[in-house]
Amino acid sequence: MSTSSGSPDAPPARLVLASASQARAALLTAAGVVFDRDPAAVDEDAVKQDMRAGGAPAGEISEALAELKARQVCRRHAGALVLGADQVLDLDGDILDKPRDLAEARDQLLRLRGRDHALVSSACVLIDGTRVWHATDRARLVMRPFGAAFLDGYLASAGETVLSSVGAYRLEGLGAQLFAAVEGSHFTVLGLPLLPLLEFLRGRGLLVR
Repeated sequence: MSTSSGSPDAPPARLVLASASQARAALLTAAGVVFDRDPAAVDEDAVKQDMRAGGAPAGEISEALAELKARQVCRRHAGALVLGADQVLDLDGDILDKPRDLAEARDQLLRLRGRDHALVSSACVLIDGTRVWHATDRARLVMRPFGAAFLDGYLASAGETVLSSVGAYRLEGLGAQLFAAVEGSHFTVLGLPLLPLLEFLRGRGLLVR
């Protein structure tokens, strides 16, 4: 895991999450973090395409997108800590995007079946356009060689909820049955390097030490 932070100055009044992700919001809420939400409107596909064409690795892509989201939203929140976050799926150097429909979700799962891949999650905090903290973490997941009947049942049961996840699975639900092993932080799998973020927030006075 890589992290960096700025100096522990007097904390701004609030934290703003620049993400529409329900999973990230739920993680922060469950951890007792008080925050506002103002999702960024970033063309993630265009950024990923450009960076992949330049040979950027998964960690650089996720970190760039996290910062871009925070930078866009911080213009609307002077003096606030603005948190951007992103996650990419790295399959042997190929970056997979969220599926656009269930047919594409099925194709992705078949591609992942019986193989291991990485989920790379990044978070970045900006104040008035200045980056004061960031972290990137990586988890390794091994998908089991499931059968066609299981796959059909899984997609029928999970439905379009899988479209909100890179890789077309939600590990916190029925998607757990897709896997043989998971190595790394549960929070990273869900899309946020939560523990280093909480330490940063404690340093800024937003959480009790």
